[in-house]
Amino acid sequence: MDKLPLHISISSDLYTKNPESSVLGQKIVSKSIEMIDALGFEDFTFKKLGVEIGSNESSVYRYFESKHALLVYLINWYWSWIEYKLVFSTLNVPSANERLTKAIFIVTAEVTEDNAFSYINEVLLNKIIVSESSKAYHTKAIDDENKKGYYKTYKRVVQRISDLVLELNPSYEFPHMLISTVIEGAHHQRYFSKHLPSLTDFEEGKNNIVRFYENLVFKALAKK
Repeated sequence: MDKLPLHISISSDLYTKNPESSVLGQKIVSKSIEMIDALGFEDFTFKKLGVEIGSNESSVYRYFESKHALLVYLINWYWSWIEYKLVFSTLNVPSANERLTKAIFIVTAEVTEDNAFSYINEVLLNKIIVSESSKAYHTKAIDDENKKGYYKTYKRVVQRISDLVLELNPSYEFPHMLISTVIEGAHHQRYFSKHLPSLTDFEEGKNNIVRFYENLVFKALAKK
């Protein structure tokens, strides 16, 4: 079945030319996801990307000023997509408990491809988020980039779920710490399950990671 033309809006501060505005731009994003997943961020270069898309390196620089800028763009696309899923799945759900359960599932479950978007492989992009995203903000420029709003989509996702936490327990003292820990922890557990399995209790088909974080959150919110 053909994918539907839904659109994820990304701030114009995150690119030099909007990659969604041309077939070449979309190909740059699509192929870069495949290559970063295959090569790792360190070994990925715009020169290699140019070869893969049948264009020159300078054409890639017309869209992104550096591979760091491209990684930040991909991170923002991912968290904008997660926010879209959060809003869609919790809309018209009256129970705060159920909304929070759905939200935890979205940020901890294994990602499957979303047929609503044509040129983004969300499964591969999730693998990049799990293994490479920290390289975007563990830099000396993080404070300046944060002021420019480079990470506002991720922060918005944390805020949305933190608001659900406070709906259930308005007196809970650490909503943002809890939710950012859940998200980052789930990423670590996914990574460990693939590469360092003795550090996790993941078992195929048992949904351990989702169940662990649901248990963690709701026990933390239980009113004394």
